[in-house]
Amino acid sequence: MEGLLIHSVEQKEKIAVFYMDVKNNVTERVIRVISIDHDAIVAYCYYRKQVRTFKLKNILAAGPISQKNKMGA
Repeated sequence: MEGLLIHSVEQKEKIAVFYMDVKNNVTERVIRVISIDHDAIVAYCYYRKQVRTFKLKNILAAGPISQKNKMGA
């Protein structure tokens, strides 16, 4: 997953993540990673339409998004 996050920063590409929030709700987010810290990432969240901080331990899965989703999100 770390490689995918680094790729998102370097290439300014969107990725999809499944994230568990503080209320233990799991959501799928399309994000573009801005920076990576040792325990969190700062990313633009296309769902919330703002820059957010995501704890690495709460990212359950991450992956590239399809070309179709890159255009729509």
